[in-house]
Amino acid sequence: MDEALLAAYRTTEYRVRRQVGGWHCLRIDQPLPPALSVEIGAQPWGFITAWNPRSQPLPLAQNRAAQRHLLCLLRERPDAHIIHAGLGIARNASWREPSLFIVGLEITALDTLAQRFGQHAYVHGRGAEPARLRWTPAC
Repeated sequence: MDEALLAAYRTTEYRVRRQVGGWHCLRIDQPLPPALSVEIGAQPWGFITAWNPRSQPLPLAQNRAAQRHLLCLLRERPDAHIIHAGLGIARNASWREPSLFIVGLEITALDTLAQRFGQHAYVHGRGAEPARLRWTPAC
């Protein structure tokens, strides 16, 4: 495991767009913000992106196309009960990646999506439990 990559994931601020404006902020190993926790109840959730597969920067047009594809796939899934826009931001603000916060998908579905879009890892949890970083199997 690349320690620098692990540190980058662990220090990233994972933002979920609020329906009323503004953001909910998620951090690895910390519980969800109370208002977001109330919205999702005890359901599983994930925070994932299609940007920059395998942590390699891609041109803006390619990243946007991949993210649109991910969103289309999620909208087709009956188990994706809630989809909110998200944004991953590095601690030093040196990069940011548009992302999606999805409620209803279990880990196997999130693993499949992360593998399909070449993501090393994603953030997930269930209900109000702390956000966890999950390394994508075989990626």
